Amino acid sequence: MGKSELLRIKNGEHADLDLVPVFDIKDFREQVIRAVGNRRRICSYFGMPAGSKLRIFAVLADDEDSAIEILSAFVGDSFPALTPDVPSAHIFEREIYEQYGVIPTGHNRLKPVRFQNKIYNLKTGKFTDSKRICGVTNFYSVDGDEIHEVAVGPVHAGIIEPGHFRFQCFGEVVLNLEISLGYQHRGIERNLIGGPNERTVYYMETVAGDTTIGHTLAYSQAIESLTDVNATSKAQILRAVALELERLANHTGDLGALANDVGFLPTASYCGRLRGDFLNLTALICGNRFGRGLVRPGGVNFDLPDGKVKELLERLEKIFSDVNGAVDLLWNTSSVRARFENAGFLSKGDCVKFGIVGVAARACGVEIDVRRNHPYGQYCFSQIPISTHPSGNVFARAYVRWLEIKRSVEFLKEILTSIPSEPIKVKLPAGLRKNSIAVSLIEGWRGEICHTVITNNDGRIAHYKIVDPSFHNWTGLELAMRNQQISDFPLCNKSFNLSYCGYDL
Repeated sequence: MGKSELLRIKNGEHADLDLVPVFDIKDFREQVIRAVGNRRRICSYFGMPAGSKLRIFAVLADDEDSAIEILSAFVGDSFPALTPDVPSAHIFEREIYEQYGVIPTGHNRLKPVRFQNKIYNLKTGKFTDSKRICGVTNFYSVDGDEIHEVAVGPVHAGIIEPGHFRFQCFGEVVLNLEISLGYQHRGIERNLIGGPNERTVYYMETVAGDTTIGHTLAYSQAIESLTDVNATSKAQILRAVALELERLANHTGDLGALANDVGFLPTASYCGRLRGDFLNLTALICGNRFGRGLVRPGGVNFDLPDGKVKELLERLEKIFSDVNGAVDLLWNTSSVRARFENAGFLSKGDCVKFGIVGVAARACGVEIDVRRNHPYGQYCFSQIPISTHPSGNVFARAYVRWLEIKRSVEFLKEILTSIPSEPIKVKLPAGLRKNSIAVSLIEGWRGEICHTVITNNDGRIAHYKIVDPSFHNWTGLELAMRNQQISDFPLCNKSFNLSYCGYDL
């Protein structure tokens, strides 16, 4: 209290919790508004119970100086919302209200983030029935004789998690799309409190199953910070290999799925197979196609001997050659280009305003990539250029994926030729640093992953906040569908390809 400067740390660093400045709520708002106006971004914004009050934390990224800024405030039953001045705060404040019943006054839309059936009562320190009915909320509506409403989900045909999409349409034109998620709230963050324990790392591997490496690496980096342990150079290289293979598999699969959504079967068929080939390269390292069991705090569980390195490089070259041929068909087919270029436009202004990250942001010409802006591990030594495109449409989101595929392959060729002879894992001491906070950022294949860990005076996890890129980016899909043909929704949806489960924590 009375502290005027924000705590500044680097990605993957820790600090004493007492060093996080506590502002009164008016000054907290002013600090965040000023910071966002000075090119900062909200990475994470959450509440943590502190007796009968709630302590809210804001974690901000200074991308130009590769720094993370943290500040906090104590609030009671309500507090003035940031959302009217900082729209990227909107979903975080909805979540705070939903979890603790603390009202961000002035927020224009406190609809559910997740349909949680429990709410934490700050006065009693216990969970009570929220009295929410799953799927029931006040949806946005548009009045008019010629307006009609189209509701999709939450139950879908095929193997897909539940999510509800409600369109307000004038003829075939979408005036507004509202997305409602959180039907299968899993309570992962709540179950992390009191850890780490035997189950913690397995929760991390399933935060979003297609991002096993990304989330487990974010967790491992945070735990290493809180135990003052550094993974070896060899372990950092192997982690980077796994992370880029995860990116290659998913980007290739997405390009195939985008081709399928416009009925272009040659690329769709090839990329569907080639995604599996990239996944098999991860299995070559650790025996699991999604990388489960590979990354752990202190390093990795599986080595990559010279014989496997040679095989991996040979197979990588062959797969990339096939991907190159399949994807070239997309760019050289005028009907595909026409569909991609005339669908799903998201402006650069809205992208920045609502805090969009990852591929979706870079496809609007916004140069943010944790690997360069907040480098970690091997990325501190081997750089990958940021891939961008200015048009903000489906084509841009597809083309950025293609650029990242090419650059990831070049990166892998570079780092796989110089793996040092070192241990792959370092033993961690028992317990974490007491009364500390650590922030870990990783550039997953969808975009920025942010894990914030706060420990108590026993060296256990007192609070764990996970922000998957999908948490930021579902709003981007809503905006991209405005004034679009409703028939283009599958294409626009796939161009973002966001996670239901990564949102529902």
